[in-house]
Amino acid sequence: MPTIYFDHGGTTPIAPAVIEKMTEVMSHVYGNPSSVHQTGRTAKALLNKARQEIATSINAKEDEIIFTSGGTESDNFAIRQTAKSRQHLGRHLVTSNVEHPAVLDTMKELGKEGFDVTFLDVSETGDITPEQVAKALRPDTILVSLMWTNNETGVQFPIKEISEVLKDHQAYFHTDAVQAFGLETIDVNEVAVDLLSASAHKINGPKGVGMLFQREGVHLPAMQTGGKQETQQRAGTENIPGIVGFAEAVKLLDEATKEQRRQGYQELQTKLTTGLHDAGIEFEINGTSSLKSSHVINLWLKDLPNQQVLMQLDLAGIAISVGSACTAGAVQPSHVLEAMFGQKTERALESIRISFGLGNTDEEVATLVAELVKIKERMTSK
Repeated sequence: MPTIYFDHGGTTPIAPAVIEKMTEVMSHVYGNPSSVHQTGRTAKALLNKARQEIATSINAKEDEIIFTSGGTESDNFAIRQTAKSRQHLGRHLVTSNVEHPAVLDTMKELGKEGFDVTFLDVSETGDITPEQVAKALRPDTILVSLMWTNNETGVQFPIKEISEVLKDHQAYFHTDAVQAFGLETIDVNEVAVDLLSASAHKINGPKGVGMLFQREGVHLPAMQTGGKQETQQRAGTENIPGIVGFAEAVKLLDEATKEQRRQGYQELQTKLTTGLHDAGIEFEINGTSSLKSSHVINLWLKDLPNQQVLMQLDLAGIAISVGSACTAGAVQPSHVLEAMFGQKTERALESIRISFGLGNTDEEVATLVAELVKIKERMTSK
């Protein structure tokens, strides 16, 4: 049975052009980019070219890009190393209570180590305002870390406006842009973030590769030692096939393509909600902010336990999620929905996340709606 895949927020299939490029590199380029001989220089040239292409995509400089193993490492790198290197200026950190676990858990760990962490509350629409950030700032604040696009609801924080709040403050500004990179237009000269995390596998690139943008003038200490790679900040031989694949995935996403995808995903959302309404399925959208990504929609399907919905859709060959892929292995309520609607809210146990991506069609959405109708009939007839 072919799978209808609506979990692109968790990971994405690798684009054929990326597979082709990576296969070519794996077949012919095996040198260590730190070696000075010709074989090493060939690998180094590919590394430099990929760095330049990814930097250009966000209007950054080449030496502002550090390659990592993915978004989680990039988030940890940005947060832990900022805290470590700037604690002489203060020990206050600011984030939100709906961040990805890579940020949320890291902040909680730093709290146990003596840092004072402010977790900003979101509204029922999933929003945070620049005014909230301004109010939370203190003279000893050294870092603000807020996500660009929420991975469970698609709600976007006003990153540009928040960066303006921080422009005259000592705090570094980090954004987890894993769900935004490759879909939204990101220009680090227009949005004054100091640190930005992104990952290849969310944009039809390979797993195990990501990057951290580190603005010129910001220099974090190395989180792992043993070599002088990546401006002496991340020791270890670079994954050349993966990095080249990352750059190839970025090249496929020019501004026109990104706009086309945004519009296409919005049309799929509209088809989905219209179909559910016409079928008489009672639902509400979680995250009704006016600032949202079109690739993620989170639906409260009233009186339908989400774990059962997920399993029955899986048996029908349809993949969705009930939360973040990094927490979905544990059967527990969504911390994002609990933050929005309160602990023990029934929404957290009756909501599903549908995330669109490359290849999804109107016909697949119609199939999803039809299967949800069947599931509702089976559950309510008991």
